[in-house]
Amino acid sequence: MRRGAAGRRLTLAWSHRGAPHLHHAADLPWVAQSLVPLDDGDAQARMAWQRRDVAEAGMPVTEALTTAAERLREVVGATMTKGAASEAVTKVLPPGLVRWCRRCQATHIHEQLMRLATLRAGVRLEPDVSPATLTPIDGWEDVTREPDPATGRRVIEEYLRVHGPATPAEASGFLGTTQSVAKRMWPDGLAAVDVDGKTAYLPEDALPALESPAEPSFVRLLPPADPLLQARDRAVLVPEKENHKQVWRILGNPGVVVADGEIVATWRARARGQRLEVTVSPLTGRHRPDVSELEAEATRTARARGLDQATVGFA
Repeated sequence: MRRGAAGRRLTLAWSHRGAPHLHHAADLPWVAQSLVPLDDGDAQARMAWQRRDVAEAGMPVTEALTTAAERLREVVGATMTKGAASEAVTKVLPPGLVRWCRRCQATHIHEQLMRLATLRAGVRLEPDVSPATLTPIDGWEDVTREPDPATGRRVIEEYLRVHGPATPAEASGFLGTTQSVAKRMWPDGLAAVDVDGKTAYLPEDALPALESPAEPSFVRLLPPADPLLQARDRAVLVPEKENHKQVWRILGNPGVVVADGEIVATWRARARGQRLEVTVSPLTGRHRPDVSELEAEATRTARARGLDQATVGFA
């Protein structure tokens, strides 16, 4: 969940809200611990859209998550596709933890159940591989079973350090749980600040940066699902509500253009041979970023993708 990872090994895994995140490899044990619900109410909230399906399985949702993690650890003994892992674990799970999928025309484990259990089982995702592919994490000791509020506090503190100031509701949205659970894990040593008339919090040692922030004067192309875009306070990032649907889509989010510290446009790109074609769509009411700076950033993005050159156009 942190930016600035140069020189530190990163691992891709399903974690908070069952979404894929890049984590520092050394952090994976405590991140997995933070995924263990404090109680069944917490577990039901984390199951999100599938909470009712698993609640009807005839066992507490906390037990269902632990059972799924135990079975996944047994069956994912080597690198395999998500489909193969799903098929294998479905065969050894209680009937209530699997369902008939009309789209797949097959019976398989509930999607969110698998996503929330995988890291606890010591299983990661292979980066830049399609279809999704799972691999056991080297040196993983056992399934993470017991809840530990301290790891939840650590996640919240990291969230506030990256995205703060924020409220308990916003932190709980990132965790994928309820506001009452987030308050049970609320860290000490936070400072309360006013954000547009609303009380929000951040670590006390981050106050100087808030009170006297640096003045950014650059253009950056941030990719879809960049950590900045994972903040729950979308109205702070993009005040104009009419722009939200352009930045945050149900499927196929674009990247965003940050200029002078503000999100001013979205962007998409496609490769044509050795050239990256970047299309920029300005947001309503925002200034158009400098074209020369955009072209320089697009060239850096192209080189990062192994391409020779880039062009920039506006939609």
